[in-house]
Amino acid sequence: MSFTEKDGLRFYQFDIFPKNILNAVLTRRGGISPAPWTSLNLSISVGDDPARVAANRMKVFNVLGRDPASLHDVWLVHGTDIIYADNPRPLNEEVQKADIIFTDNPEVTLFMRFADCVPLLFHDPKKHVIGISHAGWMGTVKGVAEVSIKAMQERYGSNPSDVIAGIGPSISVGQYEVGEEVAAQFRAKYGKDTDQVIQVREGKIYLDLWTANALQLRSMGVEQIQISGLCTASHLDDWYSHRAEKGKTGRFGTLLAMV
Repeated sequence: MSFTEKDGLRFYQFDIFPKNILNAVLTRRGGISPAPWTSLNLSISVGDDPARVAANRMKVFNVLGRDPASLHDVWLVHGTDIIYADNPRPLNEEVQKADIIFTDNPEVTLFMRFADCVPLLFHDPKKHVIGISHAGWMGTVKGVAEVSIKAMQERYGSNPSDVIAGIGPSISVGQYEVGEEVAAQFRAKYGKDTDQVIQVREGKIYLDLWTANALQLRSMGVEQIQISGLCTASHLDDWYSHRAEKGKTGRFGTLLAMV
């Protein structure tokens, strides 16, 4: 696990994936957006000028050696709906709403945007499949990681023991205080494992999304899991954080492709 800097961009890469899998979790550095989106904002839904966002995205694809026309992204809605990206998304078409996206086409570059929620990256080297899922607290309690693995099994014939998974930079348990209404949903979801995903300190409740998603993956039979351990809310020099920046911020990108 390491950071790479290239042509002004700084991005995190998992080392659990083979060399033919391009994976990059882009930091907020290297773009042209002004405050409060400083600087590599990749979302048009947070008030930034769409022309700046497009220029930021173009830079990302060019620096990482991917054709911008290979993009396939989704509009995130904190659910478990799935898009199977058999081809790139025509840029003049409306973005579909989903939180899970898979492809087995090397001509497709998967792309998602985050600012505290958990990026889940998947690769099945035997079936030549990749995917990204978006796991905020709502998606996590709905079982987005479990749904993702089930989709790989049903659509592509994946064996979970072959699947490689990365749990990307996101808000850590140390920074993620939640209310009782959220904690109750996780108690119902995790049962005897609740103590692994919920911590109570000085009367406050904290949620561990990294462990929560890792537990789901392991329950589905995934054995190869790498957790970045990078907290978005604690490192605002690198990451956007909806929680730490009180909603006035951008979104960083996560890119995955077969090369």
